[in-house]
Amino acid sequence: MTVADPAGGLRAAFRGHPAGVAVLTATGPDGPVGMTASSVASVGVDPPAVSFSTARDSRLAGALAGGGTVVVHLLDDTDTGLATAFAVPGAERFGAGVRWMALPTGEPWLVDVGTALRCRVLSVTEVGASLLVAAEVVELLGLRRRGRPLVWVGRAYRGVPVEDEDAVTVAADARPAPGRSPYADG
Repeated sequence: MTVADPAGGLRAAFRGHPAGVAVLTATGPDGPVGMTASSVASVGVDPPAVSFSTARDSRLAGALAGGGTVVVHLLDDTDTGLATAFAVPGAERFGAGVRWMALPTGEPWLVDVGTALRCRVLSVTEVGASLLVAAEVVELLGLRRRGRPLVWVGRAYRGVPVEDEDAVTVAADARPAPGRSPYADG
């Protein structure tokens, strides 16, 4: 079957394909920036790395120009409000009601999100109006779930029930202090 409108066909195809939801934060020239993303994927463990995409003209893309760092916050269904707030174009992302702090390395960290990864940009590839970013995980800022994994499907956020809670709750109360990396030697 040939589709006359490939972009529309792609949107329709992915409308029914669940994608995990994350919020990406970084520090730009004018302060903290962030966005909701459903494109975050694990790349590998040697080195530990993730990938994501962003619009080339986004504030996040500007913050990552020439390398830099980003915090990838993996959301669960208790974070739906954050996902919505960081998805609205032009919205105040770091205002009242959003608990965050600047890490010692400068990135904004959404402290109520149970799992966050501080990453160093390895490469940026232009793909039309988007950028595909590969980033190495250099620090783990918590590894816990407060709810069900959050996905975007059918134009809505949905919590996914998981039968084996141990599969998503690796360490219920584990949250290293900012600046302490589980990947650092010693």
